[in-house]
This record gives sequence, structure tokens and C-alpha cells, in this order.
Amino acid sequence: MSILTSPRGKVEVVHCRRTESQDIYCIKNLIRKFTQKLFGKLNIIYLLEKANLAITLCNDKEEIMAQATFLDYPNWNVAKQDNWVSVFQELDSDIPCTPLNTLFMHLFVAVNEYSVGCCKEIIRTVFKAVPELHFIFLIVPSYISLGSTLITVFDLVGNITSLTYDEDFAVHVCHRHNHYPQLHIRKARVEDHDDLMPIFMHHNTILKATYGDYFLAELIEAQDEENHAVVCEVEAVAVGFMSVCSRVNMQLLHECFDLGPFHGLCTPHPDDVLEPPQELSVPGSQDAELRSSSQDSQKIVEEPQEPVSPEARESENNQGKTAEEAAIEELSSIVQSGNTSEMEDLENLRQVSTEDDTNHCVSNMSSASISLPKEIKYFRPIYMGASSAFCIQLFCIDEKHEARSLDFMNFVFGLFPDKNFCLISLPHLTPEFVLIQNFVKIVPFNNCTLEQDLYVFHRAGLLKTINIRLANLSDTPGVENLVSTLMLNKRILEDLKHYNEARRDPDGTPLQAFVADVAEQIVGIAVIRDETDVEYIRSHYNIEDFIYFSHHQREEHGHLYHFALNPIFRHYTRFFLKEILRLGYKSCLYYPIYPESRESKFQSSYAHSLTSALHYLVPVRPRRQIVYPLEKLGINAPSKAVSKAPLSYALNHTNRKLTLEPKITVNARIVVVGASNVGLSFLETLVFCSHLKFSNLTLISTHGLPGKKLLGTEQRKFLACDHCFNDKDHALMSLCSWVNVVVGRMTAIDRAAKHVVVSQEEIVLYDHLILCTGQQYQVPCPTGADISQLLTNREIPNSSKQRYTGKVPCNHFTLNDEEDCLKALTWIRNNSIITEGNVIVYGDTIDTYTTVEVLLNLGMKGSSIYLVQPPPISTITCINNYSVESAVEDALRAAGVTIYQEALLAQWNDGQNPDPIHSASFTTPTKPFKLPCSLFFSFCEKNVDYETFKAINDACLVYDGRLVIDMNFHTNDIAIRAAGSLTKFSNRYYSNEWSHSSFSSKEIGFQLAAAMLNLFDPTLEPVTEPPADLDRLIPMYKGAKIQGGILPGSYHYLHIAKPAIPTPLKVQMAQPDFYVLPGPISSKSSSCFNLVVEGAAHTGPCGDRTCNSGVGEHRALTN
Repeated sequence: MSILTSPRGKVEVVHCRRTESQDIYCIKNLIRKFTQKLFGKLNIIYLLEKANLAITLCNDKEEIMAQATFLDYPNWNVAKQDNWVSVFQELDSDIPCTPLNTLFMHLFVAVNEYSVGCCKEIIRTVFKAVPELHFIFLIVPSYISLGSTLITVFDLVGNITSLTYDEDFAVHVCHRHNHYPQLHIRKARVEDHDDLMPIFMHHNTILKATYGDYFLAELIEAQDEENHAVVCEVEAVAVGFMSVCSRVNMQLLHECFDLGPFHGLCTPHPDDVLEPPQELSVPGSQDAELRSSSQDSQKIVEEPQEPVSPEARESENNQGKTAEEAAIEELSSIVQSGNTSEMEDLENLRQVSTEDDTNHCVSNMSSASISLPKEIKYFRPIYMGASSAFCIQLFCIDEKHEARSLDFMNFVFGLFPDKNFCLISLPHLTPEFVLIQNFVKIVPFNNCTLEQDLYVFHRAGLLKTINIRLANLSDTPGVENLVSTLMLNKRILEDLKHYNEARRDPDGTPLQAFVADVAEQIVGIAVIRDETDVEYIRSHYNIEDFIYFSHHQREEHGHLYHFALNPIFRHYTRFFLKEILRLGYKSCLYYPIYPESRESKFQSSYAHSLTSALHYLVPVRPRRQIVYPLEKLGINAPSKAVSKAPLSYALNHTNRKLTLEPKITVNARIVVVGASNVGLSFLETLVFCSHLKFSNLTLISTHGLPGKKLLGTEQRKFLACDHCFNDKDHALMSLCSWVNVVVGRMTAIDRAAKHVVVSQEEIVLYDHLILCTGQQYQVPCPTGADISQLLTNREIPNSSKQRYTGKVPCNHFTLNDEEDCLKALTWIRNNSIITEGNVIVYGDTIDTYTTVEVLLNLGMKGSSIYLVQPPPISTITCINNYSVESAVEDALRAAGVTIYQEALLAQWNDGQNPDPIHSASFTTPTKPFKLPCSLFFSFCEKNVDYETFKAINDACLVYDGRLVIDMNFHTNDIAIRAAGSLTKFSNRYYSNEWSHSSFSSKEIGFQLAAAMLNLFDPTLEPVTEPPADLDRLIPMYKGAKIQGGILPGSYHYLHIAKPAIPTPLKVQMAQPDFYVLPGPISSKSSSCFNLVVEGAAHTGPCGDRTCNSGVGEHRALTN
């Protein structure tokens, strides 16, 4: 907030924000004839689409007072956008302008009365928002004066001729030091104490309470060769403080963090052990091969070229030199081989790998999971050299000057000329501030239990001489060294070769390759091509959430193929992307992530190389598609570019508007237990928050992420589908790009230590724990009744609540997900069940019907299938439609399937060893029976898994049949939330008949994420507490519950229901506004389609052999 005063004494409280599309109308109203003379006649929408930075100044009533637009190339066409640097350097050699430190003002408008104040406030905001920026140029026709407003901030440099107009243009410049200068850094003095203490106390009072009132003065007095204290000052007043120390516990860091990409933060030593012993290598393992090659690269990178002591050489060379000169010399040994390493790939790209406790890289694009290690000990490098790092112990700066925090680094590196790395460790929940945005976050090992994140900054990162340019043939050796440790380095080099030879792909698509060089060494490579599927992207993805498509020419859309940047310069990633757009004459870049290949472990044939820029792109949501009957539409069908078979990839995007808009990083450790639809919807919502970057999302799941297409689309599904997510949806989300996946079962929760125990041995730390394991089919517990005594159900005690504790027979299957279905299918085929076996399907859910249909479809005889239904526990059946049930039963009998009703499982194998099951005995209300069995499917009532229950119960979370939550998903632990069928509402709501099972799982997950976002998203309005009379009401959701599958008789069943307490169909039909049009279900005629809209039902024939029952109008029906 700032205060502006007009010449007439009026006062306005103003603030700056990013320009939004709804500002356009007000901006146009502020344009005057003089504005058009200065900047030309502009299309405001087009200008904002192509702007790198657009700032709007508003008053406290949100009325627009001023607006300015900035681009990274000059207006009035005085120079080409890819070649303006030489023109402006020739104009005035004293102004060292570069693409990194320069922007151009293309528009400024303001309310006349406050124009001067508005202009200065916007200029100051721009310099604050872009710390690297030093010059803002303004170009206007030479015959026009700047006017009374702009002349206050811009100085004339000279004249320049337009490329298209036969006239001269005046070039004016605005310097940073006049508005938001760099900070003066010096050694701290005791007298700085009084200036600094108010800043410390504003942020934290713990230090004063712990160490006394004069802890800061004592810290400053304690400076020596290993400890230094420095301050930044403005107008002789200290406004910031940094305490640094050269004593670093390297052993602890080596044990907890993967420091391989930085050679362990040590100087190279002949005795360094960088490769695993031969017996620890895994022959044929691509993972081990990657690790080995990375270590080889490290050795090449770090070892000195001459057999001279590294310490002596560095000390000798750095003595008496500036920090920048030392950084350039250090760069020659660090950067020359391109140490992108797996650090770049693992830290910046969750897309293809997840880190385990050996830095063993596992492709997320294939398995998307980590198998927890059991007794295998993995190799870690041993570094014998001296430490090359110092650490920041204490740092604080006034918020007004926080954007200049990096000014400290040049000075503190000068205090330690023999050190090349600066470290800082922070608690996980510390909001990311400006200083650490320039640091690289180190990947922790899985067994790391430290409560802090580690960040590192290399001396060479201070260099501002980074240059992005088009690649040429002479860059090939440098690029080869840079990408030598990447898995797909050959593909990068092939595309670079295609660019150097023909500037095109083999298929003729224009290709461009860019390199980043620092001190004449290649530190980055990017390859793009023209995007040829623009129409497909527009029709299949919500790309217009980010751009106005009509204002971007077809040739301005680019496809990012490869991107690799040395981690030392990772803070220049956004600049690299901005330069790609400028030099390549592009306005948009797209990066697709393809799903796994079933043939290849790592990536599909469509996959590109790794990209460390993924976190700087935004994920784009897919659009819901219309299914076109192309044959019926004929010439009226949409173009093939729109209607062609979808490629099913996750799309990521950036554009010129996003290049200077940083994301808000959330480092909170959010652990989701259970890959249920609720959990997946929760993760999806967080991932697609384009302005947030969640760096610590973890999913604990028995089988990892779903969507692996294990059964293929050609095979029918054993289980009914709720249509929340399918394999295509998983491919379009690509959660594996953003989420760490741990494969295993949650076996314990330690609320005090805030960690989850997985598979009884591994620990996963959390700050927020989300429990959404749902309910699963359990192994039924036989009653043990001896059927030889002709017992009936009445004479047998109820054992439905008992848990089976014996050994699960090898031919007994409970199907809960696709992995279970694949195991069952494999067992069926390997044991000749289709031709010789007898199968018992036990249960009364819809999954029993879909499983029987699969067995019949596989070729089993109906006479070999027994459908055994236990006594109903409710008057409402799983289908709840007598017509449909009759049609299905007729189909079962026609296929020869034997149906038993109200039967309780008594024994397996007559009470003998049940493994494997050869026979199963059942009791009924009349007489018992015994069936031969080669395979037993159990679909008894779903319940909470015992291990999950035990973990919850042992953690003293309130459990009352299910995990108890409140209306905001909270358990009795504020750090633990839960959702889905695992949960029930607290009894204080007096709504036991309602639970999350009554609602759409996808909507529940979305609402759970919305509740969590209030903790992390500063752009959201603060949540207001509900009135006292409403805090006892449970939330009601509107999303439809959907259930579908293929039933016996090949009936395609779909049931769409609005959230409601289950009610028998007869009760619904008794309602006065309920009516049915007759539509018989039979094999000859079609079937019925029921659609109930707010109580009014319409039933009639449909034109396929399907059976559809729907309740509630749902938007999916409109497609």
C-alpha cells in the first residue's frame, strides 16, 4: 500500500497488482490522444496477450488509477525482437543493457490528477518484481516530448531510426538506482543493534526470549575467521542482517541428502569413492546405469585438470580477486561437462522419477511408484575432500527491501574465497522468501528424519553474463558434455544434429535449438519445434484459461521437446524460457507428458527428454469431449484435427504473460493415504492450481497410482465403475509428474512425531495427513457350521462382524482394484479354470454380476459358475430396480449359471486345511448345500481394512464404526483429515444416515482440497466462521453418484443418482410426481432408460442392448 497526493491535496491509498482481462475497458477509457502519439494505436487485448509484465494501479475502492505494459523487445519496430541488443549497445556503450536486465515500456496510462505519483509507483513496483532488471527503455517519436509525467522518470539517451518508418525515434531510459537501488552490504557493527532489533522482533520473538535482549550484539561481537555478520544499509540505516559460518556438519548432510550433483559439497580428492563396488551393481539395471553415469560425470566435472592441490590452487587463484572473477574461474571446472545430473531430473521433475534412500531413480512414467526397500543396502558416495561450503545461520531483512536479498551473496562469498557453496536450512512450513528462490532445493533421502529442507547456492550462480542464443555446430561438444548423464541424451543430440543440418525435423517441421552459455561454456540446452496440433490442443484442453487463442498466430505456438539446465543456474530457468519465446518468435510453449508404455519400463516412444522446467510451466486441464457420430454426420462432421482419436497426454504450458509471474511454493509435507477416487480428486485439485507449486505431495498406496492399463481397453472389467476416473483421465492428469508415490500399506500413525509407518518398517513424515483409504471387500469368515447336522441360518450365530484371521487360500480372491483383477485373470488362465474349473462368486453387490459376466465372456460354461448370495442386510438391493434384476436373472439362467440365495458360508474343505479351496459349504433358511470349487470370489459387504483400522485406533483417533470427522474433514487431530467411505460424520450432527458414501467421490475430493487450499493460497479470501446455528449442519454436495458396468446378458448398465439416502424404488414410485412410461427389457427389444429429474421420471426405450437407470439430471448426460 502507498499513499499518493495530487497537486490539489487529494489523497489516494493505492496498490499494484497484475493486470487482468477485466481491466481492459478501464484502460481504454484512460487512453488519450497524447497516449496514441507516444505509443501508437494499440490493440489493448493483443498487447496484454504478448506482454511479459503488465501492472495495474488501483485505489482502495479497486478503481483503476494507472496501467503500464512492458515487453522484452522495443516497440515502434526500431529493431527486430531477436536482435535489439547490439542496436542499443551501439547507441550508448555506457548502458550495459542485456535481455536479462532490460524491459521496454509499450504503454502507460493514468488518471491525470495522480499521473506522476502513479508512474513512479508502477516503476518502483516493476523493479521490485524483477530483481534482475536494471533498465526500462521508452521509445517515442523524436518530434514528441514525453510530457510532464514520463519525463520525471525517463532520461534521454539518443535517437534511433525505425526499420519500417522513415523517421527517427527518441530512446529514453529509466535506471533502477533512482527508484529501487541495490543495497550496500558491509560488515556488521555493534551499533547496528538498535536498527536491526525492530526487524527481528517483527518476525520472531523466540530468539530474544531464548538468548536475551542483546543476543544480536553478542553475535556481532563474536565474529572471527569462521563466523561473520553482515548488514545491508539504506541511507546509513541497517535494514537487513545475515550471519554466516564456515563450520558445516558435512557427515549429517551426507547421511540425509543427495549431494551427488554437487560432489558432496566437497573439493575433489583422489580417495573419493564415487562408484559402487562391483557386487552392489545390478546387472542390466537402467537405474544403476544412470546412477553410475552420473557419478562418472561428477568425477569428470569436479577433478582438477592438473595434479595440484585443489585447496592450494583455489586459494592462490582467488586471492585478491572479486567474487565474480572467482566464480568465472570456478565455473570452468564445475560447468564445463554440464552437470545436469539426476539432481536436475529428480528435484525439478517428479514426472519421471522419485527418490529413494539411494537416489535410485525409478520412472514415474512407467510404474509411478517406489517399492520400499527391504534388506538391500544401497551405495552412497564417500567424499574425502575438504568442505567447500559455508552456511547461513541467521537472516532477516525489512520487507520493503526483501526483493534485493540476493545482494548479500556477492559480499558473503568474498568472505570465504575458498568456499563455493552457500547453504541454508529451513523448516518445511517456512514460506518461500525471495532469497531462497535463487537457491536449489536438495533432495532428501527417504530415511531423512530432519525437520528442515536444505537449499544450496553455488558461487557461479552470481554471474549475470548468462546468454541465451540459437545453437550452432560448434556448440555440439559442449552440449554432449552437458547432457551426458541424462537418460535420453542421444535423442537431444539427434535433434540438435537435425537443427544444425536442416533446421527441421525429419518430417519437415521447423526446429529450433537454443543454448545457454556462461563464460563461453554451455550450461543449458533447449529444443523446440512448431506446434502442429494447435486445433487439437484448443479443442481438447482448456488452454483458453491462460490465453486468448485468437490473438496468437499459428506459427507462434511452440512445442518444447527438450530442456536441460545446469542446477547451478536453475534460478535462470524462467529467463531461459522467456528468451526462447523472444528469440524463437513464439508466444506459447507446450510440453506434453505421455503415459507409460506397456512395453517399455521407462517411457513410451512418444516421450521427450526430461525437462527441469516442468515446475515453471502450468498444467492445463483437459476439456470434456463430445462424442461425435462421424458416420451419421457425414459432411457436417468436425475437422479431423478436432475429431481424431485422442492422444491422451498431460499438457503443460507457458506463455509470455507467465514468464515473469512466479508461483507460490508450498513445501508443506502433504501425505495422502489411499489411491481412492477421493484421494486422486484431492491431488488433482492441488496439482492443477496453476499459481501454486506443491513440492511435497506424497501418496501411500498398496499398488501405487492407478491408470496403468493393466487389463487393456479390449477386456471387460471385473468390477463396476463409478466413472470418476478412467485410464484416459489418469493419462491426462499425469499425477506421477507431481506426486511422490510410496508403495505399501499404512500400518501405524505416530501423531506426536508426525509420521506414518508403512509396511511396519518405513517412515513417511507429514505436516498434513489425509486419510482416504475407503472400504474394501474382506475375506469372509466361515461360520464353522457342520452341514452334516442340517443346520439352518437361524441356528447359526451371526459371524458377519468377525474377521478372518487364518491363512487366505491361494485360490480365494477379493477384488478391490485393477491389480487384484489382473492377478485373478492371470490365475484363471494359468490354472485352466476356463475349461475345467468351478467358480463360486459369493456376494450380493453389483460387482458379483459384473464378475460373472467377465467369466462368461472369457469362455467359461455357465454350468461351472455358482452365484451364491448371502442373506440381504437391507431391503434395498444393489440395483434397486425389479425390471433390471429380472432381466439379469433371466440372462443368468439362460447361460446356465446356478443361483443360490440367502446362503451363509459355513466351511471350506469341510473344515480341513482351506488352502487351496476344493469345496465350499453353505447354510440356508431351509437346507445346507456343498459346492465344488476351483476358484472363489468374495464380494461380501465392504469394510475398513483391519490394518488401517488398527493404525487409526492405535493412534487414538476417534473411531465409531468408521473414522469420525466434522464438517471440515477434521478428525480429532487438527493435522489429520479424512474423507470418503472410510469416514462418518460426528454424532453431534445427528445425521448418521448421511455420510460421504452418499455423495460423489470426485466432488468430496475437490471439496477436501478446497478446504486445504485456505491454508496455503494467499489469494483466497479468509474463511469466515459459520454462524452458531449453522455449525451443526453437515455439508450437502450436488454432484451425481454414478455406477455402471456390463451385466450378464451383455446389458450395459448405468445408474446416475443425485445424492440421497437410499430408498427402495417402490417408495420412490409412490411419490405423486413420479411416473414411468413402459419400456420392457428383453433380448429382442431394446432396454429402458430411466431419467429422474427432481422427482419426475421418464422411462422409454433406447436403441441398444443396454439397461440404463438414472436418477438426477447430471451434466454428463448432455454429452
